[in-house]
Amino acid sequence: MSGTTTDAVAGSANPVDKSKRTWIAIAGCAGAAGGVAVAVPFVSTFAPSERARAAGAPVEVDISALQPGQMMRVEWRGKPVWVVRRTPEQLESLKKTETQVADPGSKRTQYPTPEYARNQWRSIKPEFFVGVGICTHLGCSPTDKFHTGPQPSLPDDWAGGFFCPCHGSTFDIAGRVFANKPAPDNLEVPPHMYLSDSRILVGEDKKA
Repeated sequence: MSGTTTDAVAGSANPVDKSKRTWIAIAGCAGAAGGVAVAVPFVSTFAPSERARAAGAPVEVDISALQPGQMMRVEWRGKPVWVVRRTPEQLESLKKTETQVADPGSKRTQYPTPEYARNQWRSIKPEFFVGVGICTHLGCSPTDKFHTGPQPSLPDDWAGGFFCPCHGSTFDIAGRVFANKPAPDNLEVPPHMYLSDSRILVGEDKKA
């Protein structure tokens, strides 16, 4: 709605009645919600109902279209879960960050890492990283910083990973927190397993 139209309504002797305003507001909210649904395409085809998700039901994720260097986001137990398909260069960078992170072997217990992810890649398959996108400091949401090299708030030798803008914690491409940062632990790795080469089940790992 333009500024001219808004001014005309505000100064009119016959303003829009309350019922019409209510329906206009509802329609506007519905449109906004629809826009968000398009902008953030969760894997709704395989997602359980809201009640089942709240109860912790596993979420099946199709990773067939995920390209190297890309990340997709899904929801499990109300948490954002990242699935990253790492490039060979990103996997190679983990050798460098091994000596820079606080817990390279994922031995800390505040957010226990599944046994099958207690390796340099923190994953079942080196190529794919599955992690909860919540900083272990105060629950903020880190951002992906996959580009390497000098950047604002990041070291000049940045090898790619994740950055939490709230208090400055940084994580490598395996979700391992760098030493001397506010976050006390690596990013959480949720239980998960592969149903096939192109499908992951987040929330269950009986066959991992």
